[in-house]
Amino acid sequence: MGEVLLRVEGLVAGYAAPVAGPLAFTLRRGEILGLAGPNGAGKSTLLKALWGGVKVFAGQVVKPPGVRISHQAQGFTDLRGVPITGRELLALTGAPPEGLPPWLAERLGLRLDRLSGGQLQFLRLWACLMAPADIVLLDEPSNNLDRAGVDYLADWLGRAHAEQGIVIVSHDPALIERVCTRLVQVDARGAQE
Repeated sequence: MGEVLLRVEGLVAGYAAPVAGPLAFTLRRGEILGLAGPNGAGKSTLLKALWGGVKVFAGQVVKPPGVRISHQAQGFTDLRGVPITGRELLALTGAPPEGLPPWLAERLGLRLDRLSGGQLQFLRLWACLMAPADIVLLDEPSNNLDRAGVDYLADWLGRAHAEQGIVIVSHDPALIERVCTRLVQVDARGAQE
């Protein structure tokens, strides 16, 4: 495995009060780490803490200087009336269109609000995965994807992540089993490998 990109030590995170943790793990370049556990265990909150999106109550997240993070969150921003195309979104994030599945590549000229939920989700994932980043954080990446989209994502992750470290939160056990090189189980009492 490659260099350590992220070291998480005793991380407890939340909003007004702690809701998740403690969590401890390391993430190396070339690794895909899955955070698995039941609803309400705090997986998404812990993922947000890795990029500074929630309050850290205890512990720490240590990254080498200059490490770049790309984060794909759950949910969609309402895009009605936003005049931006898929091609423009990729350009904004620095993500190249090469490698997109044909069913999406042919729609890059369309405005984002003209894409289906699955097409928009895959485009958001692609923008995140292909942006110039060392660490990629994916929160429920298979949401809204059909079987072809999940298969394309899993196949791509299986062969193209050597330069990055990836952390995935997912309720899709087949995806986690298929792509993750390591798993951290998160429950209401904390997390362990």
